[in-house]
Amino acid sequence: MYSKEESKQIKQLFWTSFGKSFPRKWILYNTKIKGLSFKFHFNNKMALVSLDLEGNLENRINYWEKLQSLQTIIKSEYLPKAIFEEEFYLDNGKEISRIYVPLEQKVSIHNKNTWQTVMSFFNEQMSLFEAFFEEYRDIIKP
Repeated sequence: MYSKEESKQIKQLFWTSFGKSFPRKWILYNTKIKGLSFKFHFNNKMALVSLDLEGNLENRINYWEKLQSLQTIIKSEYLPKAIFEEEFYLDNGKEISRIYVPLEQKVSIHNKNTWQTVMSFFNEQMSLFEAFFEEYRDIIKP
């Protein structure tokens, strides 16, 4: 078991190592579409990359409908294991819509032996998410 401070340091070390291992500028929050962002998630149980829709419900529904209309393309050409969840609840109880790809093996941010696997997964899957977004940005945008 790690103290809060030790856990924080391990997390910082992972993200610093990831940035050095895969030095590139990710789109993440810079989509230029309000409420639409890409995220990396890694904790003690799992790792995933996601496209999150947050903010006002009307915008969320609008973007969600557009992304659902592209679901076949996303799954056939980019991310075959993508999971679409119109109602996804974050740990803090906030409801969002999320398209995500989980890493299908047990990993933990506290286990450095799994870091390289997670880093490679993040790089590959987020690159595919971004390629999809770049290709279909004009359809998704309002």
